[in-house]
Amino acid sequence: MRRSSSVPGVVFGAGAFFIWGLFPAFFGLLAFASPAEVVAQRILWTLVLVVVVLMATGRLREMRGVDAKTWRLAAVASAALSLNWGVYVFGVTSGHVVECALGYFVNPLVTVAFGVLIFRERLARAQWAALGLGAVAVAVLTVDYGRPPVIALALACSFATYGLVKKVIALDALRGIAAEGMVAAPFALAFVVVSAVAGDSEFGSGAGHTALMMSTGPVTLVPLLLFAVAAQRVPLSTMGLLQYLTPALQMAWGIAVAHEPMPASRWAGFALIWAALAIFTTDALRRARNSRRTRVQAIGAGGS
Repeated sequence: MRRSSSVPGVVFGAGAFFIWGLFPAFFGLLAFASPAEVVAQRILWTLVLVVVVLMATGRLREMRGVDAKTWRLAAVASAALSLNWGVYVFGVTSGHVVECALGYFVNPLVTVAFGVLIFRERLARAQWAALGLGAVAVAVLTVDYGRPPVIALALACSFATYGLVKKVIALDALRGIAAEGMVAAPFALAFVVVSAVAGDSEFGSGAGHTALMMSTGPVTLVPLLLFAVAAQRVPLSTMGLLQYLTPALQMAWGIAVAHEPMPASRWAGFALIWAALAIFTTDALRRARNSRRTRVQAIGAGGS
C-alpha cells in the first residue's frame, strides 16, 4: 500500500501514541495487584479480545497457516513484550514513571545499537554521535540515581528486541498479536490458576478490581490497531517524530501528577538524551528526504 502523509493517518498515529502516553494513569490504578498478575491478566484479556476480532472478521482460520518458524519468532516477541510489560507495570506502581519515560526516549538509540551489533549495520557520523551522547547520558543518570537506570534500560532493550522481531515476522499486526498471545497464554493461565488456588489473586476480589483487570485487553489492543493503521498511511519519518509523544506525556505525568523528584543532574541526563535524539531524528529526516529526491530523479530519468 502506498504511504501518504494524510491527516487521518496522522490522527490514528497520534491517537496510538497519546493513549500509550496515558498508560501511567491507567496502570497506576492497578497497584493493588502484583506486576506479574497484571501482565498475566493483560495477556489473557488481550488474547480474548483479538480472537473475537479475528472471528468477527472471518480471519481466525488464517492462524492455521502459521508455520513453525513464525511461531518461534512469535515466542521470542512474546517473551520480550511480556518482560517489557512487567517492568513497566513495576516501574509505574513503584514510583518510577519518569524512569519508564526515559526508557522509551532511549529506545530508538538502543534499536540503532542493536542494528550495529546484530546486523553489522554501518552508521553515519551523526548516528555515532547520537549513540555517544546517549552513552554519556546513561553515565550521568547512573551517577544521579546512584545506580544504573535499570528500569529504563530494561524497557528500551526489551522493546527494541520486540521491534526487531516484528520487522522479520511474516504476520500482520492482528495475527501477530494473536500469535504472541497464544504462545504466552498457557503460562499466563497457569500463573492465574496457581495464584487463585494460593489465595494471592486480586482478580475476582471485587467488581472494581475485576473490571480493571479485564479492561487491560481493550486498553492494550486499541492503540496497537491504531498504530497498525497509521503505519500503512504515514511515512516512517513522521511516525518517528510522533513516537516521542508517548515518553513526553509519561514524563509530564511523572513530574506534574506523581511529583517524582527531578534534580538538576537528572535534567542534565535527559537533556543529553534529547540532544542525541535531535541529532538522530534530523539525520533520519535528511536521509528520507534524499531518498525521496533520488527516487523522483530516477523516475524522471526513466521517463525522459
